[in-house]
Amino acid sequence: MDMYLRRLLALLFALLLSGCGYNDFQRLDEESKAAWAEVLNQYQRRADLIPNIVNTVRGEANFEQETLTRVIEARARATSVQVTPETLNDPAALQRFQAAQGELSGALSRLLAVSERYPDLKANRGFQDLRVQLEGTENRITVARNRYIKTVTDYNVLARSFPTNLTAKVMGYEPKASFTVQNEAEISRPPTVDFGGGAAPTPPAAPASR
Repeated sequence: MDMYLRRLLALLFALLLSGCGYNDFQRLDEESKAAWAEVLNQYQRRADLIPNIVNTVRGEANFEQETLTRVIEARARATSVQVTPETLNDPAALQRFQAAQGELSGALSRLLAVSERYPDLKANRGFQDLRVQLEGTENRITVARNRYIKTVTDYNVLARSFPTNLTAKVMGYEPKASFTVQNEAEISRPPTVDFGGGAAPTPPAAPASR
């Protein structure tokens, strides 16, 4: 009789957990972690491309040193940001990570824009191949980031909706931080480059609004 009662209680407990969203929390939590890992993988892929791009550009006579330096420094800052699993639950940490990656995106955008002023670079097959790889990586970053945003949105809706919000409180499922794509796009917007000759203008202190 005791064994039958234990089995019945276990069955009722399993049904309760299923009905209150526990299994969905487990699934979405794992999906968000997997999506985040892919975001980091693509950002690392971009970081690995940059030294080759920098070395190729350095071979171009009189290339704007300030533009090159900005890319090198932005990469150093982006790769120095510590990323841990806890970052997913820390909006401030995710914002710092996002800001560093956005700054690197802006520096790379400026470098590619300025490179259009150098015919030898435009004709350099190696540089063009690296440029194509970089553009492909940026597309992969966008896809990975959007997938992460989707999984986090689904998770957060579950964590804030009744009655699953009660499960979230009991089981410690806190809402997760997400990317602010609009803000990052603004951070990443490259400054205007003067193609008419002369020195490139100094980048503005803050991104211009669209």
